[in-house]
Amino acid sequence: MKARFIRVFLLAFLSLFSVTAFGQGTVKGVLVDSSTGENLVGAAAVVKGTSIGTASLFDGSFSLQVPAGKQTLLFSYIGYIPSEKEITVKDGQVLDLGNVKLKSNTVGIDEVLVVSSFARDRQTPVALSTIQPQLIQEKLGNQEFPEILKSTPSVYATKQGGGYGDSRINLRGFDSNNIGVLINGVPVNDMENGKVYWSNWAGLSDVTQTMQVQRGLGASKLALSSVGGTINIITRSTDAEKGGSVYAGIGNDGMHKYMFTASTGLLENGWAVTISGAHSYGDGYIRGTNYDGYSYFLNVSKQINDANRLSFTIFGAPQWHNQRGNQHKIITYRGENPEIPYPVQDGYKYNSDFGYRNGKVYGGAYGYNVYHKPQASLNWYYKINEETFLSTAVYASVTNGGGRRVDGTGSQMLNWDYRNDRPYGTTKLTPEGYYDYNAVMDINKASLNGSEAIIGMSVNSHQWYGMLSTLNTKVNNINITAGLDGRYYIGKHAKQVDDLLGGAFFIDNVNINRPANSPLKKGDYYSYHNDGIVRWIGVFSQAEYVVDNFSAFLSASISSQSYNRKDYFQYTPGDQMSGWVNFMPWSVKGGANYNINKHHNVYVNGGYFTRTPYYNIVYPNYTNDINKDAKYERVLSTEVGYGYTSSKLNVKLGVYRTNWMDKGLRVSLGQVSSNISGLNALHQGVELEGNYKPIPKLSLRGMVSVGDWKWQNDVSFDVYDDNNVYQGTYNAYLSGIHVGNSAQTTAAFGAEMEVLPDLKIGLDWNYYGRNYADFDPSNRTDAADRSDAWKMPDAALFDLNINYGFKIGNFDASLYGNVNNLFDNVYITDATDGTNHDAASALVWYGFGRTWSTGLKVRF
Repeated sequence: MKARFIRVFLLAFLSLFSVTAFGQGTVKGVLVDSSTGENLVGAAAVVKGTSIGTASLFDGSFSLQVPAGKQTLLFSYIGYIPSEKEITVKDGQVLDLGNVKLKSNTVGIDEVLVVSSFARDRQTPVALSTIQPQLIQEKLGNQEFPEILKSTPSVYATKQGGGYGDSRINLRGFDSNNIGVLINGVPVNDMENGKVYWSNWAGLSDVTQTMQVQRGLGASKLALSSVGGTINIITRSTDAEKGGSVYAGIGNDGMHKYMFTASTGLLENGWAVTISGAHSYGDGYIRGTNYDGYSYFLNVSKQINDANRLSFTIFGAPQWHNQRGNQHKIITYRGENPEIPYPVQDGYKYNSDFGYRNGKVYGGAYGYNVYHKPQASLNWYYKINEETFLSTAVYASVTNGGGRRVDGTGSQMLNWDYRNDRPYGTTKLTPEGYYDYNAVMDINKASLNGSEAIIGMSVNSHQWYGMLSTLNTKVNNINITAGLDGRYYIGKHAKQVDDLLGGAFFIDNVNINRPANSPLKKGDYYSYHNDGIVRWIGVFSQAEYVVDNFSAFLSASISSQSYNRKDYFQYTPGDQMSGWVNFMPWSVKGGANYNINKHHNVYVNGGYFTRTPYYNIVYPNYTNDINKDAKYERVLSTEVGYGYTSSKLNVKLGVYRTNWMDKGLRVSLGQVSSNISGLNALHQGVELEGNYKPIPKLSLRGMVSVGDWKWQNDVSFDVYDDNNVYQGTYNAYLSGIHVGNSAQTTAAFGAEMEVLPDLKIGLDWNYYGRNYADFDPSNRTDAADRSDAWKMPDAALFDLNINYGFKIGNFDASLYGNVNNLFDNVYITDATDGTNHDAASALVWYGFGRTWSTGLKVRF
């Protein structure tokens, strides 16, 4: 199969050189953004009504052989309004059109990019990779949204357990707690723990205009959790033209997706409305992970006058999905584990965390999630004068949802002994190995003391309100930015009875404000109930000096961040608040870029910042007792880089060093968790990426990144179970151990070719190496054991995508096809280290085998 594909690919490539033309001239020019003058790479220049066309190179230039006579050239680029130009070409003539300007199809996109601290090559001195919407449309398929970044240097993205939206991403060895994520300039990392739960944004890819990864300190002026970098996502906004699209797609394992977008365009009265919606559902690749998700997007904009514009945006992605919560030993997936009392027939798709109720899949503990996180913002863009611009956004997010748990004195009946990778002795299973809910319901019905095992929901909802105001002005060659960042957040944490499983009531005596042995019903809180309250006010400023070949910036921020905690169960009314705990983190960073000539540039950046310890470090034992020894986390980062740009070749090389001191870490290990503080880690490495266009119809790209990420010291930590009960204190001996949970060596190579007019084929290869297992601190208590965590086998995967554009009547249409893991390789993506630091004792998740999707989009 591999040989056949390669032959077809080569034949199509060679066919590009068989074209001859008579009576023709040459038309050349440079395609640029009409507002910024930035070169547009990969924009199309086509002779209208023919198949003659080309794509712009890395400097935006194009050269096209055009038949002699009067012709109409059509210029187009995703995210821009198509433009036509009438020309007359003589035989043998070379016609230079100079700069051909394309206007963005989104009103006010330049203002959004400024507010979002969008970086630019050869100007902003940071390591960056920009993902254009065309790449998202053609490459994503039915992958998770973070996986579109997997060919970016130092990025490692996996689907984890394989449930819908359960993906994760690491950047330079740092997880999502330490990657700043911005959507239209608004930070979305959780205010208590810094995490980003991608299931909350499962429909985000449907409305993304563009996204950018800024590795390291990044260009954002806000005080962010960006130790590893920043992911900057720009969504759709006010469409400049009337129109829309519809999409329908299918894929493996019952995947279906339907989507529409419609826009009024910018009307003469200054109003514009854009709306989008999508519905996705399927059975899931992993057994027992069916899902149902929606996404919606609405933007209403009003151009008040030349100086003022208002824009209201709301988007969200309500969803539910069954999950796979537990990793397993390799022998379990192979059906060779003697402690599994039933045949394992699903192989690498095996999932121990569900059963059937009323003929439908029913996820058990850690086997089901439901969530809805809408985000609404009102933006005011005010152009004070030609040099000064003010942007102010007020935003809110009120969420609801959580994950399924099993609790009670008999909770082991519907739980898995994850440490030993086997069912408990009392676990109730059907002969096929599924949770036997009927057996548990019979026990609960017969119990005189209420349900022995119940289904609960671990509620994690919040209310988040914020304001972000940014003033930009220019004084001579200095761009000055200053702003205010205010946030207020209340996070609700509780367990709530969801299903008594046939019992009459449930007993839980944790709440001291409730009479002992009170019978609890569906909807009642149990185990814990508390609020985490965070308030944040910060100021930031930046001065950027820009001349022809040189740019430099210096930025600083300082914030007042405060925590409070209200506990409804462990304290009586009037004494339920902990009182405010105040911190004042700050940051300073700077950098410079020098363009040696039109081809070569070098840059350097560095910074130091302190970060407020996370909420659960300040409240380490799930009470209102405050950890007075909680330390600021401190980060010192430096980086140097080099770039080469020509019309056909673009190369970036960077070397970085990040020293992270007094890190706080929250580790969840199945049904227990740990708070670790005082960790030091050193992350350093080198990154190389490049793009090459030997001919206009062929694009090649590649990257390699090699990191060296290690823990620097030993620490002690406390362990709590899922009900927040203290289990003990341990010493963890981590000094010199590699940081786990992310491949320290990654590489990628991709090729995309237009083999026929409007038919493109792309092939991508991704490699992951030196991927150490995540660690369980309880396995690191032996001072004599300094062994590295188990190193997973290296993995290399191929992905294939095909895109064909055509006409349906007067409508433009595109047919997409994607096959991921083309050759169905078996590989491990995630692992938790075992007691012997080897393959036999590790708990793992395998990556997906071959998957596919196809879809049709019609634009009107």
